[in-house]
Amino acid sequence: MLKPILIQINPLDNVAIVVNDHGLEKQTVIEEYQLTLVDDVPQGHKVLLKALKKDEAIIRYGEIIGYANADLEAGRWVNESVTRMPEAPELDKLELATRPAQPLESLTGFTFKGYKNKDGSVGTKNILGITTSVNCVEGIVDYVVKIIERELLSKYPNVDGVVGLNHLYGCGVAIDAPAAIVPIRTIHNLALNPNFGGEIMVVSLGCEKMQPERLLNMTAENKRIALADEDIIQLQDERHHGFESMVAHILTVAEQHLEKLNQRQRETVDASHLVVGMQCGGSDAFSGVTSNPAVGFATDLIVRCGGTVMFSEVTEVRDGIHLLTPRAANEDVAKDLIREMQWYDDYLTAGKVDRSANTTPGNKKGGLNNIVEKAMGSIAKSGTSSIVEVLSPGQRPSKKGLIFAATPSSDFICGTQQMASGITVQVFTTGRGTPYGLAAVPVIKMASRNNIANRWYDLIDISAGDIAVGKKTIEDVGWELFEMILRVASGEQQTWSDRWGIHNSLAVFNPAPVT
Repeated sequence: MLKPILIQINPLDNVAIVVNDHGLEKQTVIEEYQLTLVDDVPQGHKVLLKALKKDEAIIRYGEIIGYANADLEAGRWVNESVTRMPEAPELDKLELATRPAQPLESLTGFTFKGYKNKDGSVGTKNILGITTSVNCVEGIVDYVVKIIERELLSKYPNVDGVVGLNHLYGCGVAIDAPAAIVPIRTIHNLALNPNFGGEIMVVSLGCEKMQPERLLNMTAENKRIALADEDIIQLQDERHHGFESMVAHILTVAEQHLEKLNQRQRETVDASHLVVGMQCGGSDAFSGVTSNPAVGFATDLIVRCGGTVMFSEVTEVRDGIHLLTPRAANEDVAKDLIREMQWYDDYLTAGKVDRSANTTPGNKKGGLNNIVEKAMGSIAKSGTSSIVEVLSPGQRPSKKGLIFAATPSSDFICGTQQMASGITVQVFTTGRGTPYGLAAVPVIKMASRNNIANRWYDLIDISAGDIAVGKKTIEDVGWELFEMILRVASGEQQTWSDRWGIHNSLAVFNPAPVT
């Protein structure tokens, strides 16, 4: 039998998690802690290191993640049934930019091979994106995409693929509601993702509330999209006589853009052009110990190269916000963080739920008792740099460095919103496993533990599991991930989701009313 292994993250912690693959049985003696288990404890779940009285704090990551709801003896399995969740940090009592990180030492000499765009951005793929103004046209766009993939792409060897930017918005919605800015801005900015090379075409029905002109001509913070009339295809146009006429029209315009995209070639560019999104899904208790800290180390490396990293998922940041506002580059950035937390608090309250609704059955099975514990592990993806900018959902950044891009925690919505904010590579950590992928942006999936990486060997790209058993350090895996990001960005390594063509549908966040 393997030696019992526990991980205590912080000396202040009064719990530690079980590392052993099949958990530990009752009466197991852990000599390191002079402890005997009084329960069977599954892998990843917490063991109480010292006795607690009712209402005393349960501490992990050096932070309070809950309170005992009864007297608990040392060696107990600390799960949801014996834990009471603490209140969220009060937003009006936070430190603002009191401890901005010192600038990290610059890293030079790191490059990748990407596609340069006229606006100065660099893509990691070369894809034709077909924007849709309303969900009504999705079926026809999907039909055309299949024709392009089957009959046309072979003529354009430098084009990686074609993607229909479909969504569930555009009509039957309160188009003038204040919150409608979120989906409209998101769809607008999706078309501007660097991986589409500035070649934009729009398929419209014609009668929808979100007319193409409204979609394209955003104001102030967003870039206007100037298109020739022929780049906007309206299916209700009188020129169309039947389905095949519509298909032929879309194909004609698509070929014009494919010809331009095919002229693009990968060029060696500095790593400062990286724009990487960090996300987690199917998290477990190892996520905050192995994969997310390794991602945080890679985040710092990218920032040191002058690149951009976005972390997101408001609900999975909310309980760690007191650790983030001091890291803001200035008070305005800290206040922007608070603004996004408050907006989401109000959004959840209007729906008569709170942040506790976030934690999934899989999270709990993986050892995460509540959203507080989950958030403490989630924010590790942000590394140690100062936060230089905060984006509302779907906004594009104006700065480089570490950015908080506010999104819901849903894997699919977060991925879509980060894509609208301009990521060209995404890193997705998981403890429970997921086949998640994006068609337009390569997604590197990192496992938090080796047993899921070994079982899902042809879905998981990299594992941080060796950190848990002491075979590698966080820094070792962070460097491995950073180097993999450069290879994937260069087209030199294909992610498993791209190899299999496993790509999730876009899920545009719409907090506005549907009429």
